[in-house]
Amino acid sequence: MPPVTRKILIVEDDSSTSAYLAKGLSEAGFAVESCSDGRDGLFLASEGIFDLIIADRMLPGLNGIAMLGAIRAAGVRTPTLILSALGTVDDRIDGLNAGADDYLVKPFSFAELTARIDAIFRRVDRGAGEGQATRLSVGDLEIDLLGRTVARAGRPIQLARANSISSNISRAMPDKWSRAR
Repeated sequence: MPPVTRKILIVEDDSSTSAYLAKGLSEAGFAVESCSDGRDGLFLASEGIFDLIIADRMLPGLNGIAMLGAIRAAGVRTPTLILSALGTVDDRIDGLNAGADDYLVKPFSFAELTARIDAIFRRVDRGAGEGQATRLSVGDLEIDLLGRTVARAGRPIQLARANSISSNISRAMPDKWSRAR
């Protein structure tokens, strides 16, 4: 099976920077779509079809921070990297607090950009399965690993705070569970 091609949206109003990014990322194996203003970026990002958004802060129509705020308010969780000439500590903090996953200051090294993209995708890939295995069921026993609750036949089992979840399970199902497992 061929590897999945990741889709990146570039929201950059400087045509030479946009072309440079699109060419380099395409050569690196990504599918790339570009637009040059914040309103178009918001429209495209809201579709939820991209794996990453790379956005400038100083965009016509809608600045990058406002665009990102609207994307997050709409519930779109697509990882976002801000790529901007605004590089003070306060600028970077503002971008990250607005919901960006990373922030890179122009001028930038393309090698650093791709390393940051790879790091974002590693975090996304690690987190992809987290929500899938947070509830376990065995017979009539249900375990919520995130909520740290256990119920048997729909009735909650009070967990002792000092004990681990496995010792609480063994107390709830002594005939089916032992520490030797």
